[in-house]
Amino acid sequence: MSIILAIETSTELASAALLIGDTLIFRESLGVQTHSESILPMVQQLLAEADLALARCDALAFGVGPGSFTGVRTACGVVQGLAFGADLPVAPVVTLEAMAQGCLEATQAADVLAVLDARMGEVYWAQYRHGSLGWESVVTPSLSAAREVQVLGAVQACGNGLSAYADDFVAQAFFANGLAQLMPHARQIATLGARAVAQQRTLSAQEAQPLYLRNKVALTTAERQVRDVAKAASRPARQDAV
Repeated sequence: MSIILAIETSTELASAALLIGDTLIFRESLGVQTHSESILPMVQQLLAEADLALARCDALAFGVGPGSFTGVRTACGVVQGLAFGADLPVAPVVTLEAMAQGCLEATQAADVLAVLDARMGEVYWAQYRHGSLGWESVVTPSLSAAREVQVLGAVQACGNGLSAYADDFVAQAFFANGLAQLMPHARQIATLGARAVAQQRTLSAQEAQPLYLRNKVALTTAERQVRDVAKAASRPARQDAV
């Protein structure tokens, strides 16, 4: 019987779950600004409810991304700290694959398109197919404009990217029955984490790193200054009326 503690903070919904054999308990909290404050109390509540010490877990699983830069860094940092302290292995789980798992549990669909709002006019997305060994990537996790999402065959779509960019997806066959409300959750992170442990696909705490598909979400102050100077220099010189 494996025991997996999982956390997921890549979106506005923070969640933690504890999987003990076939028993799953969880906590969740909305509000991306509170993730760093809420995730550890949720973990402590779960362990207390199960009357379990952290060191009794077989592994710690977390949503590795893609998602909010701050969110995936929070999850990675928390898991690394807990794993170092308890000398436990870590099971990183791609958030889009966790969404596919949630879609499978909700609809029994084995071919899934997961679409997560990446802001800035873009989406994180991937296409998965479920088989006897678990999930296979048909299209690996990608970042693109919503209109550039291309699927192979019929799929069940899920994720808030569907509603965020509805105008871009409305003509797609998968849009009408899409589950826009389905988001990454620690329940599925725990399930996939247990599978990773069974297949001996875990890492040490120091090896755990976030999955970033976008290199940069904002310019630094210095970069903004350079940009503004360049913009000013490119403008035509103003000529006063004579």
